[in-house]
Amino acid sequence: MATLRPALVVLIFLTLITGGVYPLLTTALGQWWFHDQANGSLILQDNEIRGSRLIGQQFSAPGYFHGRPSATANSPYNPEASGGSNLAGSNPELDKEVAARVAQLRQENPQADAQVPVELVTASASGLDYSLTPQSVIWQIPRVAKARNMSVEALTRLVAERTQQPLVNFIGQPVVNIVELNMALDGLNKP
Repeated sequence: MATLRPALVVLIFLTLITGGVYPLLTTALGQWWFHDQANGSLILQDNEIRGSRLIGQQFSAPGYFHGRPSATANSPYNPEASGGSNLAGSNPELDKEVAARVAQLRQENPQADAQVPVELVTASASGLDYSLTPQSVIWQIPRVAKARNMSVEALTRLVAERTQQPLVNFIGQPVVNIVELNMALDGLNKP
């Protein structure tokens, strides 16, 4: 019994520290230092939650910028079933999917360059991407401008204003949050 007592004391002590104190401390510090991120980075519009800045949404109307394809189960951009298609680069099914997406994008964007950006036809590993590179957004501008009866120059300025630069230039690349960009479009002009 003398050797068992110190082991039980250590077990109880470590359980309290790792199971109680540490989680409470990290939760409190997260709420204090990173309140917005700890609560889901929610987008509020007119006191209504419209989504998260970190999870993409499905946009298919011509007057909206479209994000990356989503391969999540049940429905696009389903955060409860995050994941990619798991199709290997050598899988003929992946080639068919990409070819179908390219054909659809060329049909929807006849004024755009014939070379479709790769990120518009390939799903990411999470299937929840919320952003695109500025080049992929700019590629879609002619379609959105026509659908909204806006000038290409005005949309180009809006994309430039909404482009987020990386904190450090050699880590990451500039991106545009598609959900926030489309909400800004709705604020200017309904499709």
